[in-house]
Amino acid sequence: MQTNSVPGSSAFRTAVFTAVIWLCGLLLFSATAAVALEPAERIVWRKSPIALELGVGQERMVHFPGPVSVGIPGALQGRLRIQSSGGTVYWLAQQAFPLSRILVRSLDDGQVYLLDVAASPEGGSAAPMEITLPRQPSTDTSNQTPAGTVTHGYVSLTRFAAQQLYAPQRLQSPLSGVVRVPVPNGPVPLVRGGAIVSTPLASWRSGHRFVTAVQLSNASPEAQELQAEALRGAWLAATFQHHRLLPVGDEADHTVVYLISDGPFSHVF
Repeated sequence: MQTNSVPGSSAFRTAVFTAVIWLCGLLLFSATAAVALEPAERIVWRKSPIALELGVGQERMVHFPGPVSVGIPGALQGRLRIQSSGGTVYWLAQQAFPLSRILVRSLDDGQVYLLDVAASPEGGSAAPMEITLPRQPSTDTSNQTPAGTVTHGYVSLTRFAAQQLYAPQRLQSPLSGVVRVPVPNGPVPLVRGGAIVSTPLASWRSGHRFVTAVQLSNASPEAQELQAEALRGAWLAATFQHHRLLPVGDEADHTVVYLISDGPFSHVF
């Protein structure tokens, strides 16, 4: 299989890797916003309502196992803004409001999640929340874990991908259960508008989750702002290495976006 190379000198690659690791320590950019990367709050759905505390004016991400729809009570219209992209929902309280129950429904299997949401000026944690389903009992009696069956979180996968692309060999470390998978050769129309050329670099699988690194190159004589809404595909999360591309020919006319999905890149895209 032909492997797409990552352009740039060794010093440049090292500098970029350092910047990406710093970025991953601070930001997880998904859909339309960048939020502080506190450790994700992971909750297993066991049919009990999940408490979600919001701070007024502070957006919070909640990740679900797959794409969902959210029903907003009429009383919260104008007080709560909700945006959904793939399996990630963005909650922004525009005003304080008391505890309200909100139903979130899976578009894949109809699974309903109940969230008890409240907002106050003080607010709660800004950390992303990741809601998962209970693990099914394993019938495997062996002590071996097949490659690719461990599912890591969004942040770990993004860091791993950046490390594999840009870290010096001595700093690269494996991530248990992660295996490399093929990506399309050559450019793909990932970004709407036609001004940005998108070339998949590499992809890895962790259980049912995938992370794909895609190089974005500006083909326009004008600078381009990168927006997650312009990405085609159902992505769980997208982390841009940089959010602005300078005009074509400039040394900063390209960057990389790390895409998290619940299927192979070619299927989700």
